[in-house]
Amino acid sequence: MKNLKTIAIALFVAVAGVSVNAQTKKIDVKASTIKWVGKKVTGEHSGTVNFKEGAVVLKGKKLTGGSFTVDMTSLTATDLTGEYQQKLNGHLKADDFFGTDKFPTSKLVFKTIGAKSADVYTVTADLTIKGITKPVTFDITVKGNTATTAFKVDRTKYDIKYNSGNFFQNLGDKTINDDFELAVSLKF
Repeated sequence: MKNLKTIAIALFVAVAGVSVNAQTKKIDVKASTIKWVGKKVTGEHSGTVNFKEGAVVLKGKKLTGGSFTVDMTSLTATDLTGEYQQKLNGHLKADDFFGTDKFPTSKLVFKTIGAKSADVYTVTADLTIKGITKPVTFDITVKGNTATTAFKVDRTKYDIKYNSGNFFQNLGDKTINDDFELAVSLKF
């Protein structure tokens, strides 16, 4: 009888423990957004790129992980229309920028997560663009079934050096900033 009670208690503890384990929540790729801004000496361009898939991992309400794949072939400028938009989109997808024929996806995988304040976490993640993986660090806010973040990425770390003032001289007003900005909104 004592063994039966011990087994029953162990089963109860095991079942109770399952409820506090991490839960993976897939993102809604249609409702989640990535907006980008690239700046140059004479102005800037902005646009979007779509998620292919992704998920956050939560333990209760606490963020404990995340992994996302981005469809780089969906990269598009939203500040231009017509022929100028097509030209910029083609250039951004070409080998001297993101090379989307050879590298159709990019990936972001959370590696470390630290609580910064209520609902805000500091994440260090591995970002892979053009087959090159480098760490990035950013703050992310998680509330309910949404998460938002904004951060900058140094494109030259991913072999995207086109018109970079750090690699080419005498570019003048053709110089493009090395950093591009991302604003991400997740729904899950």
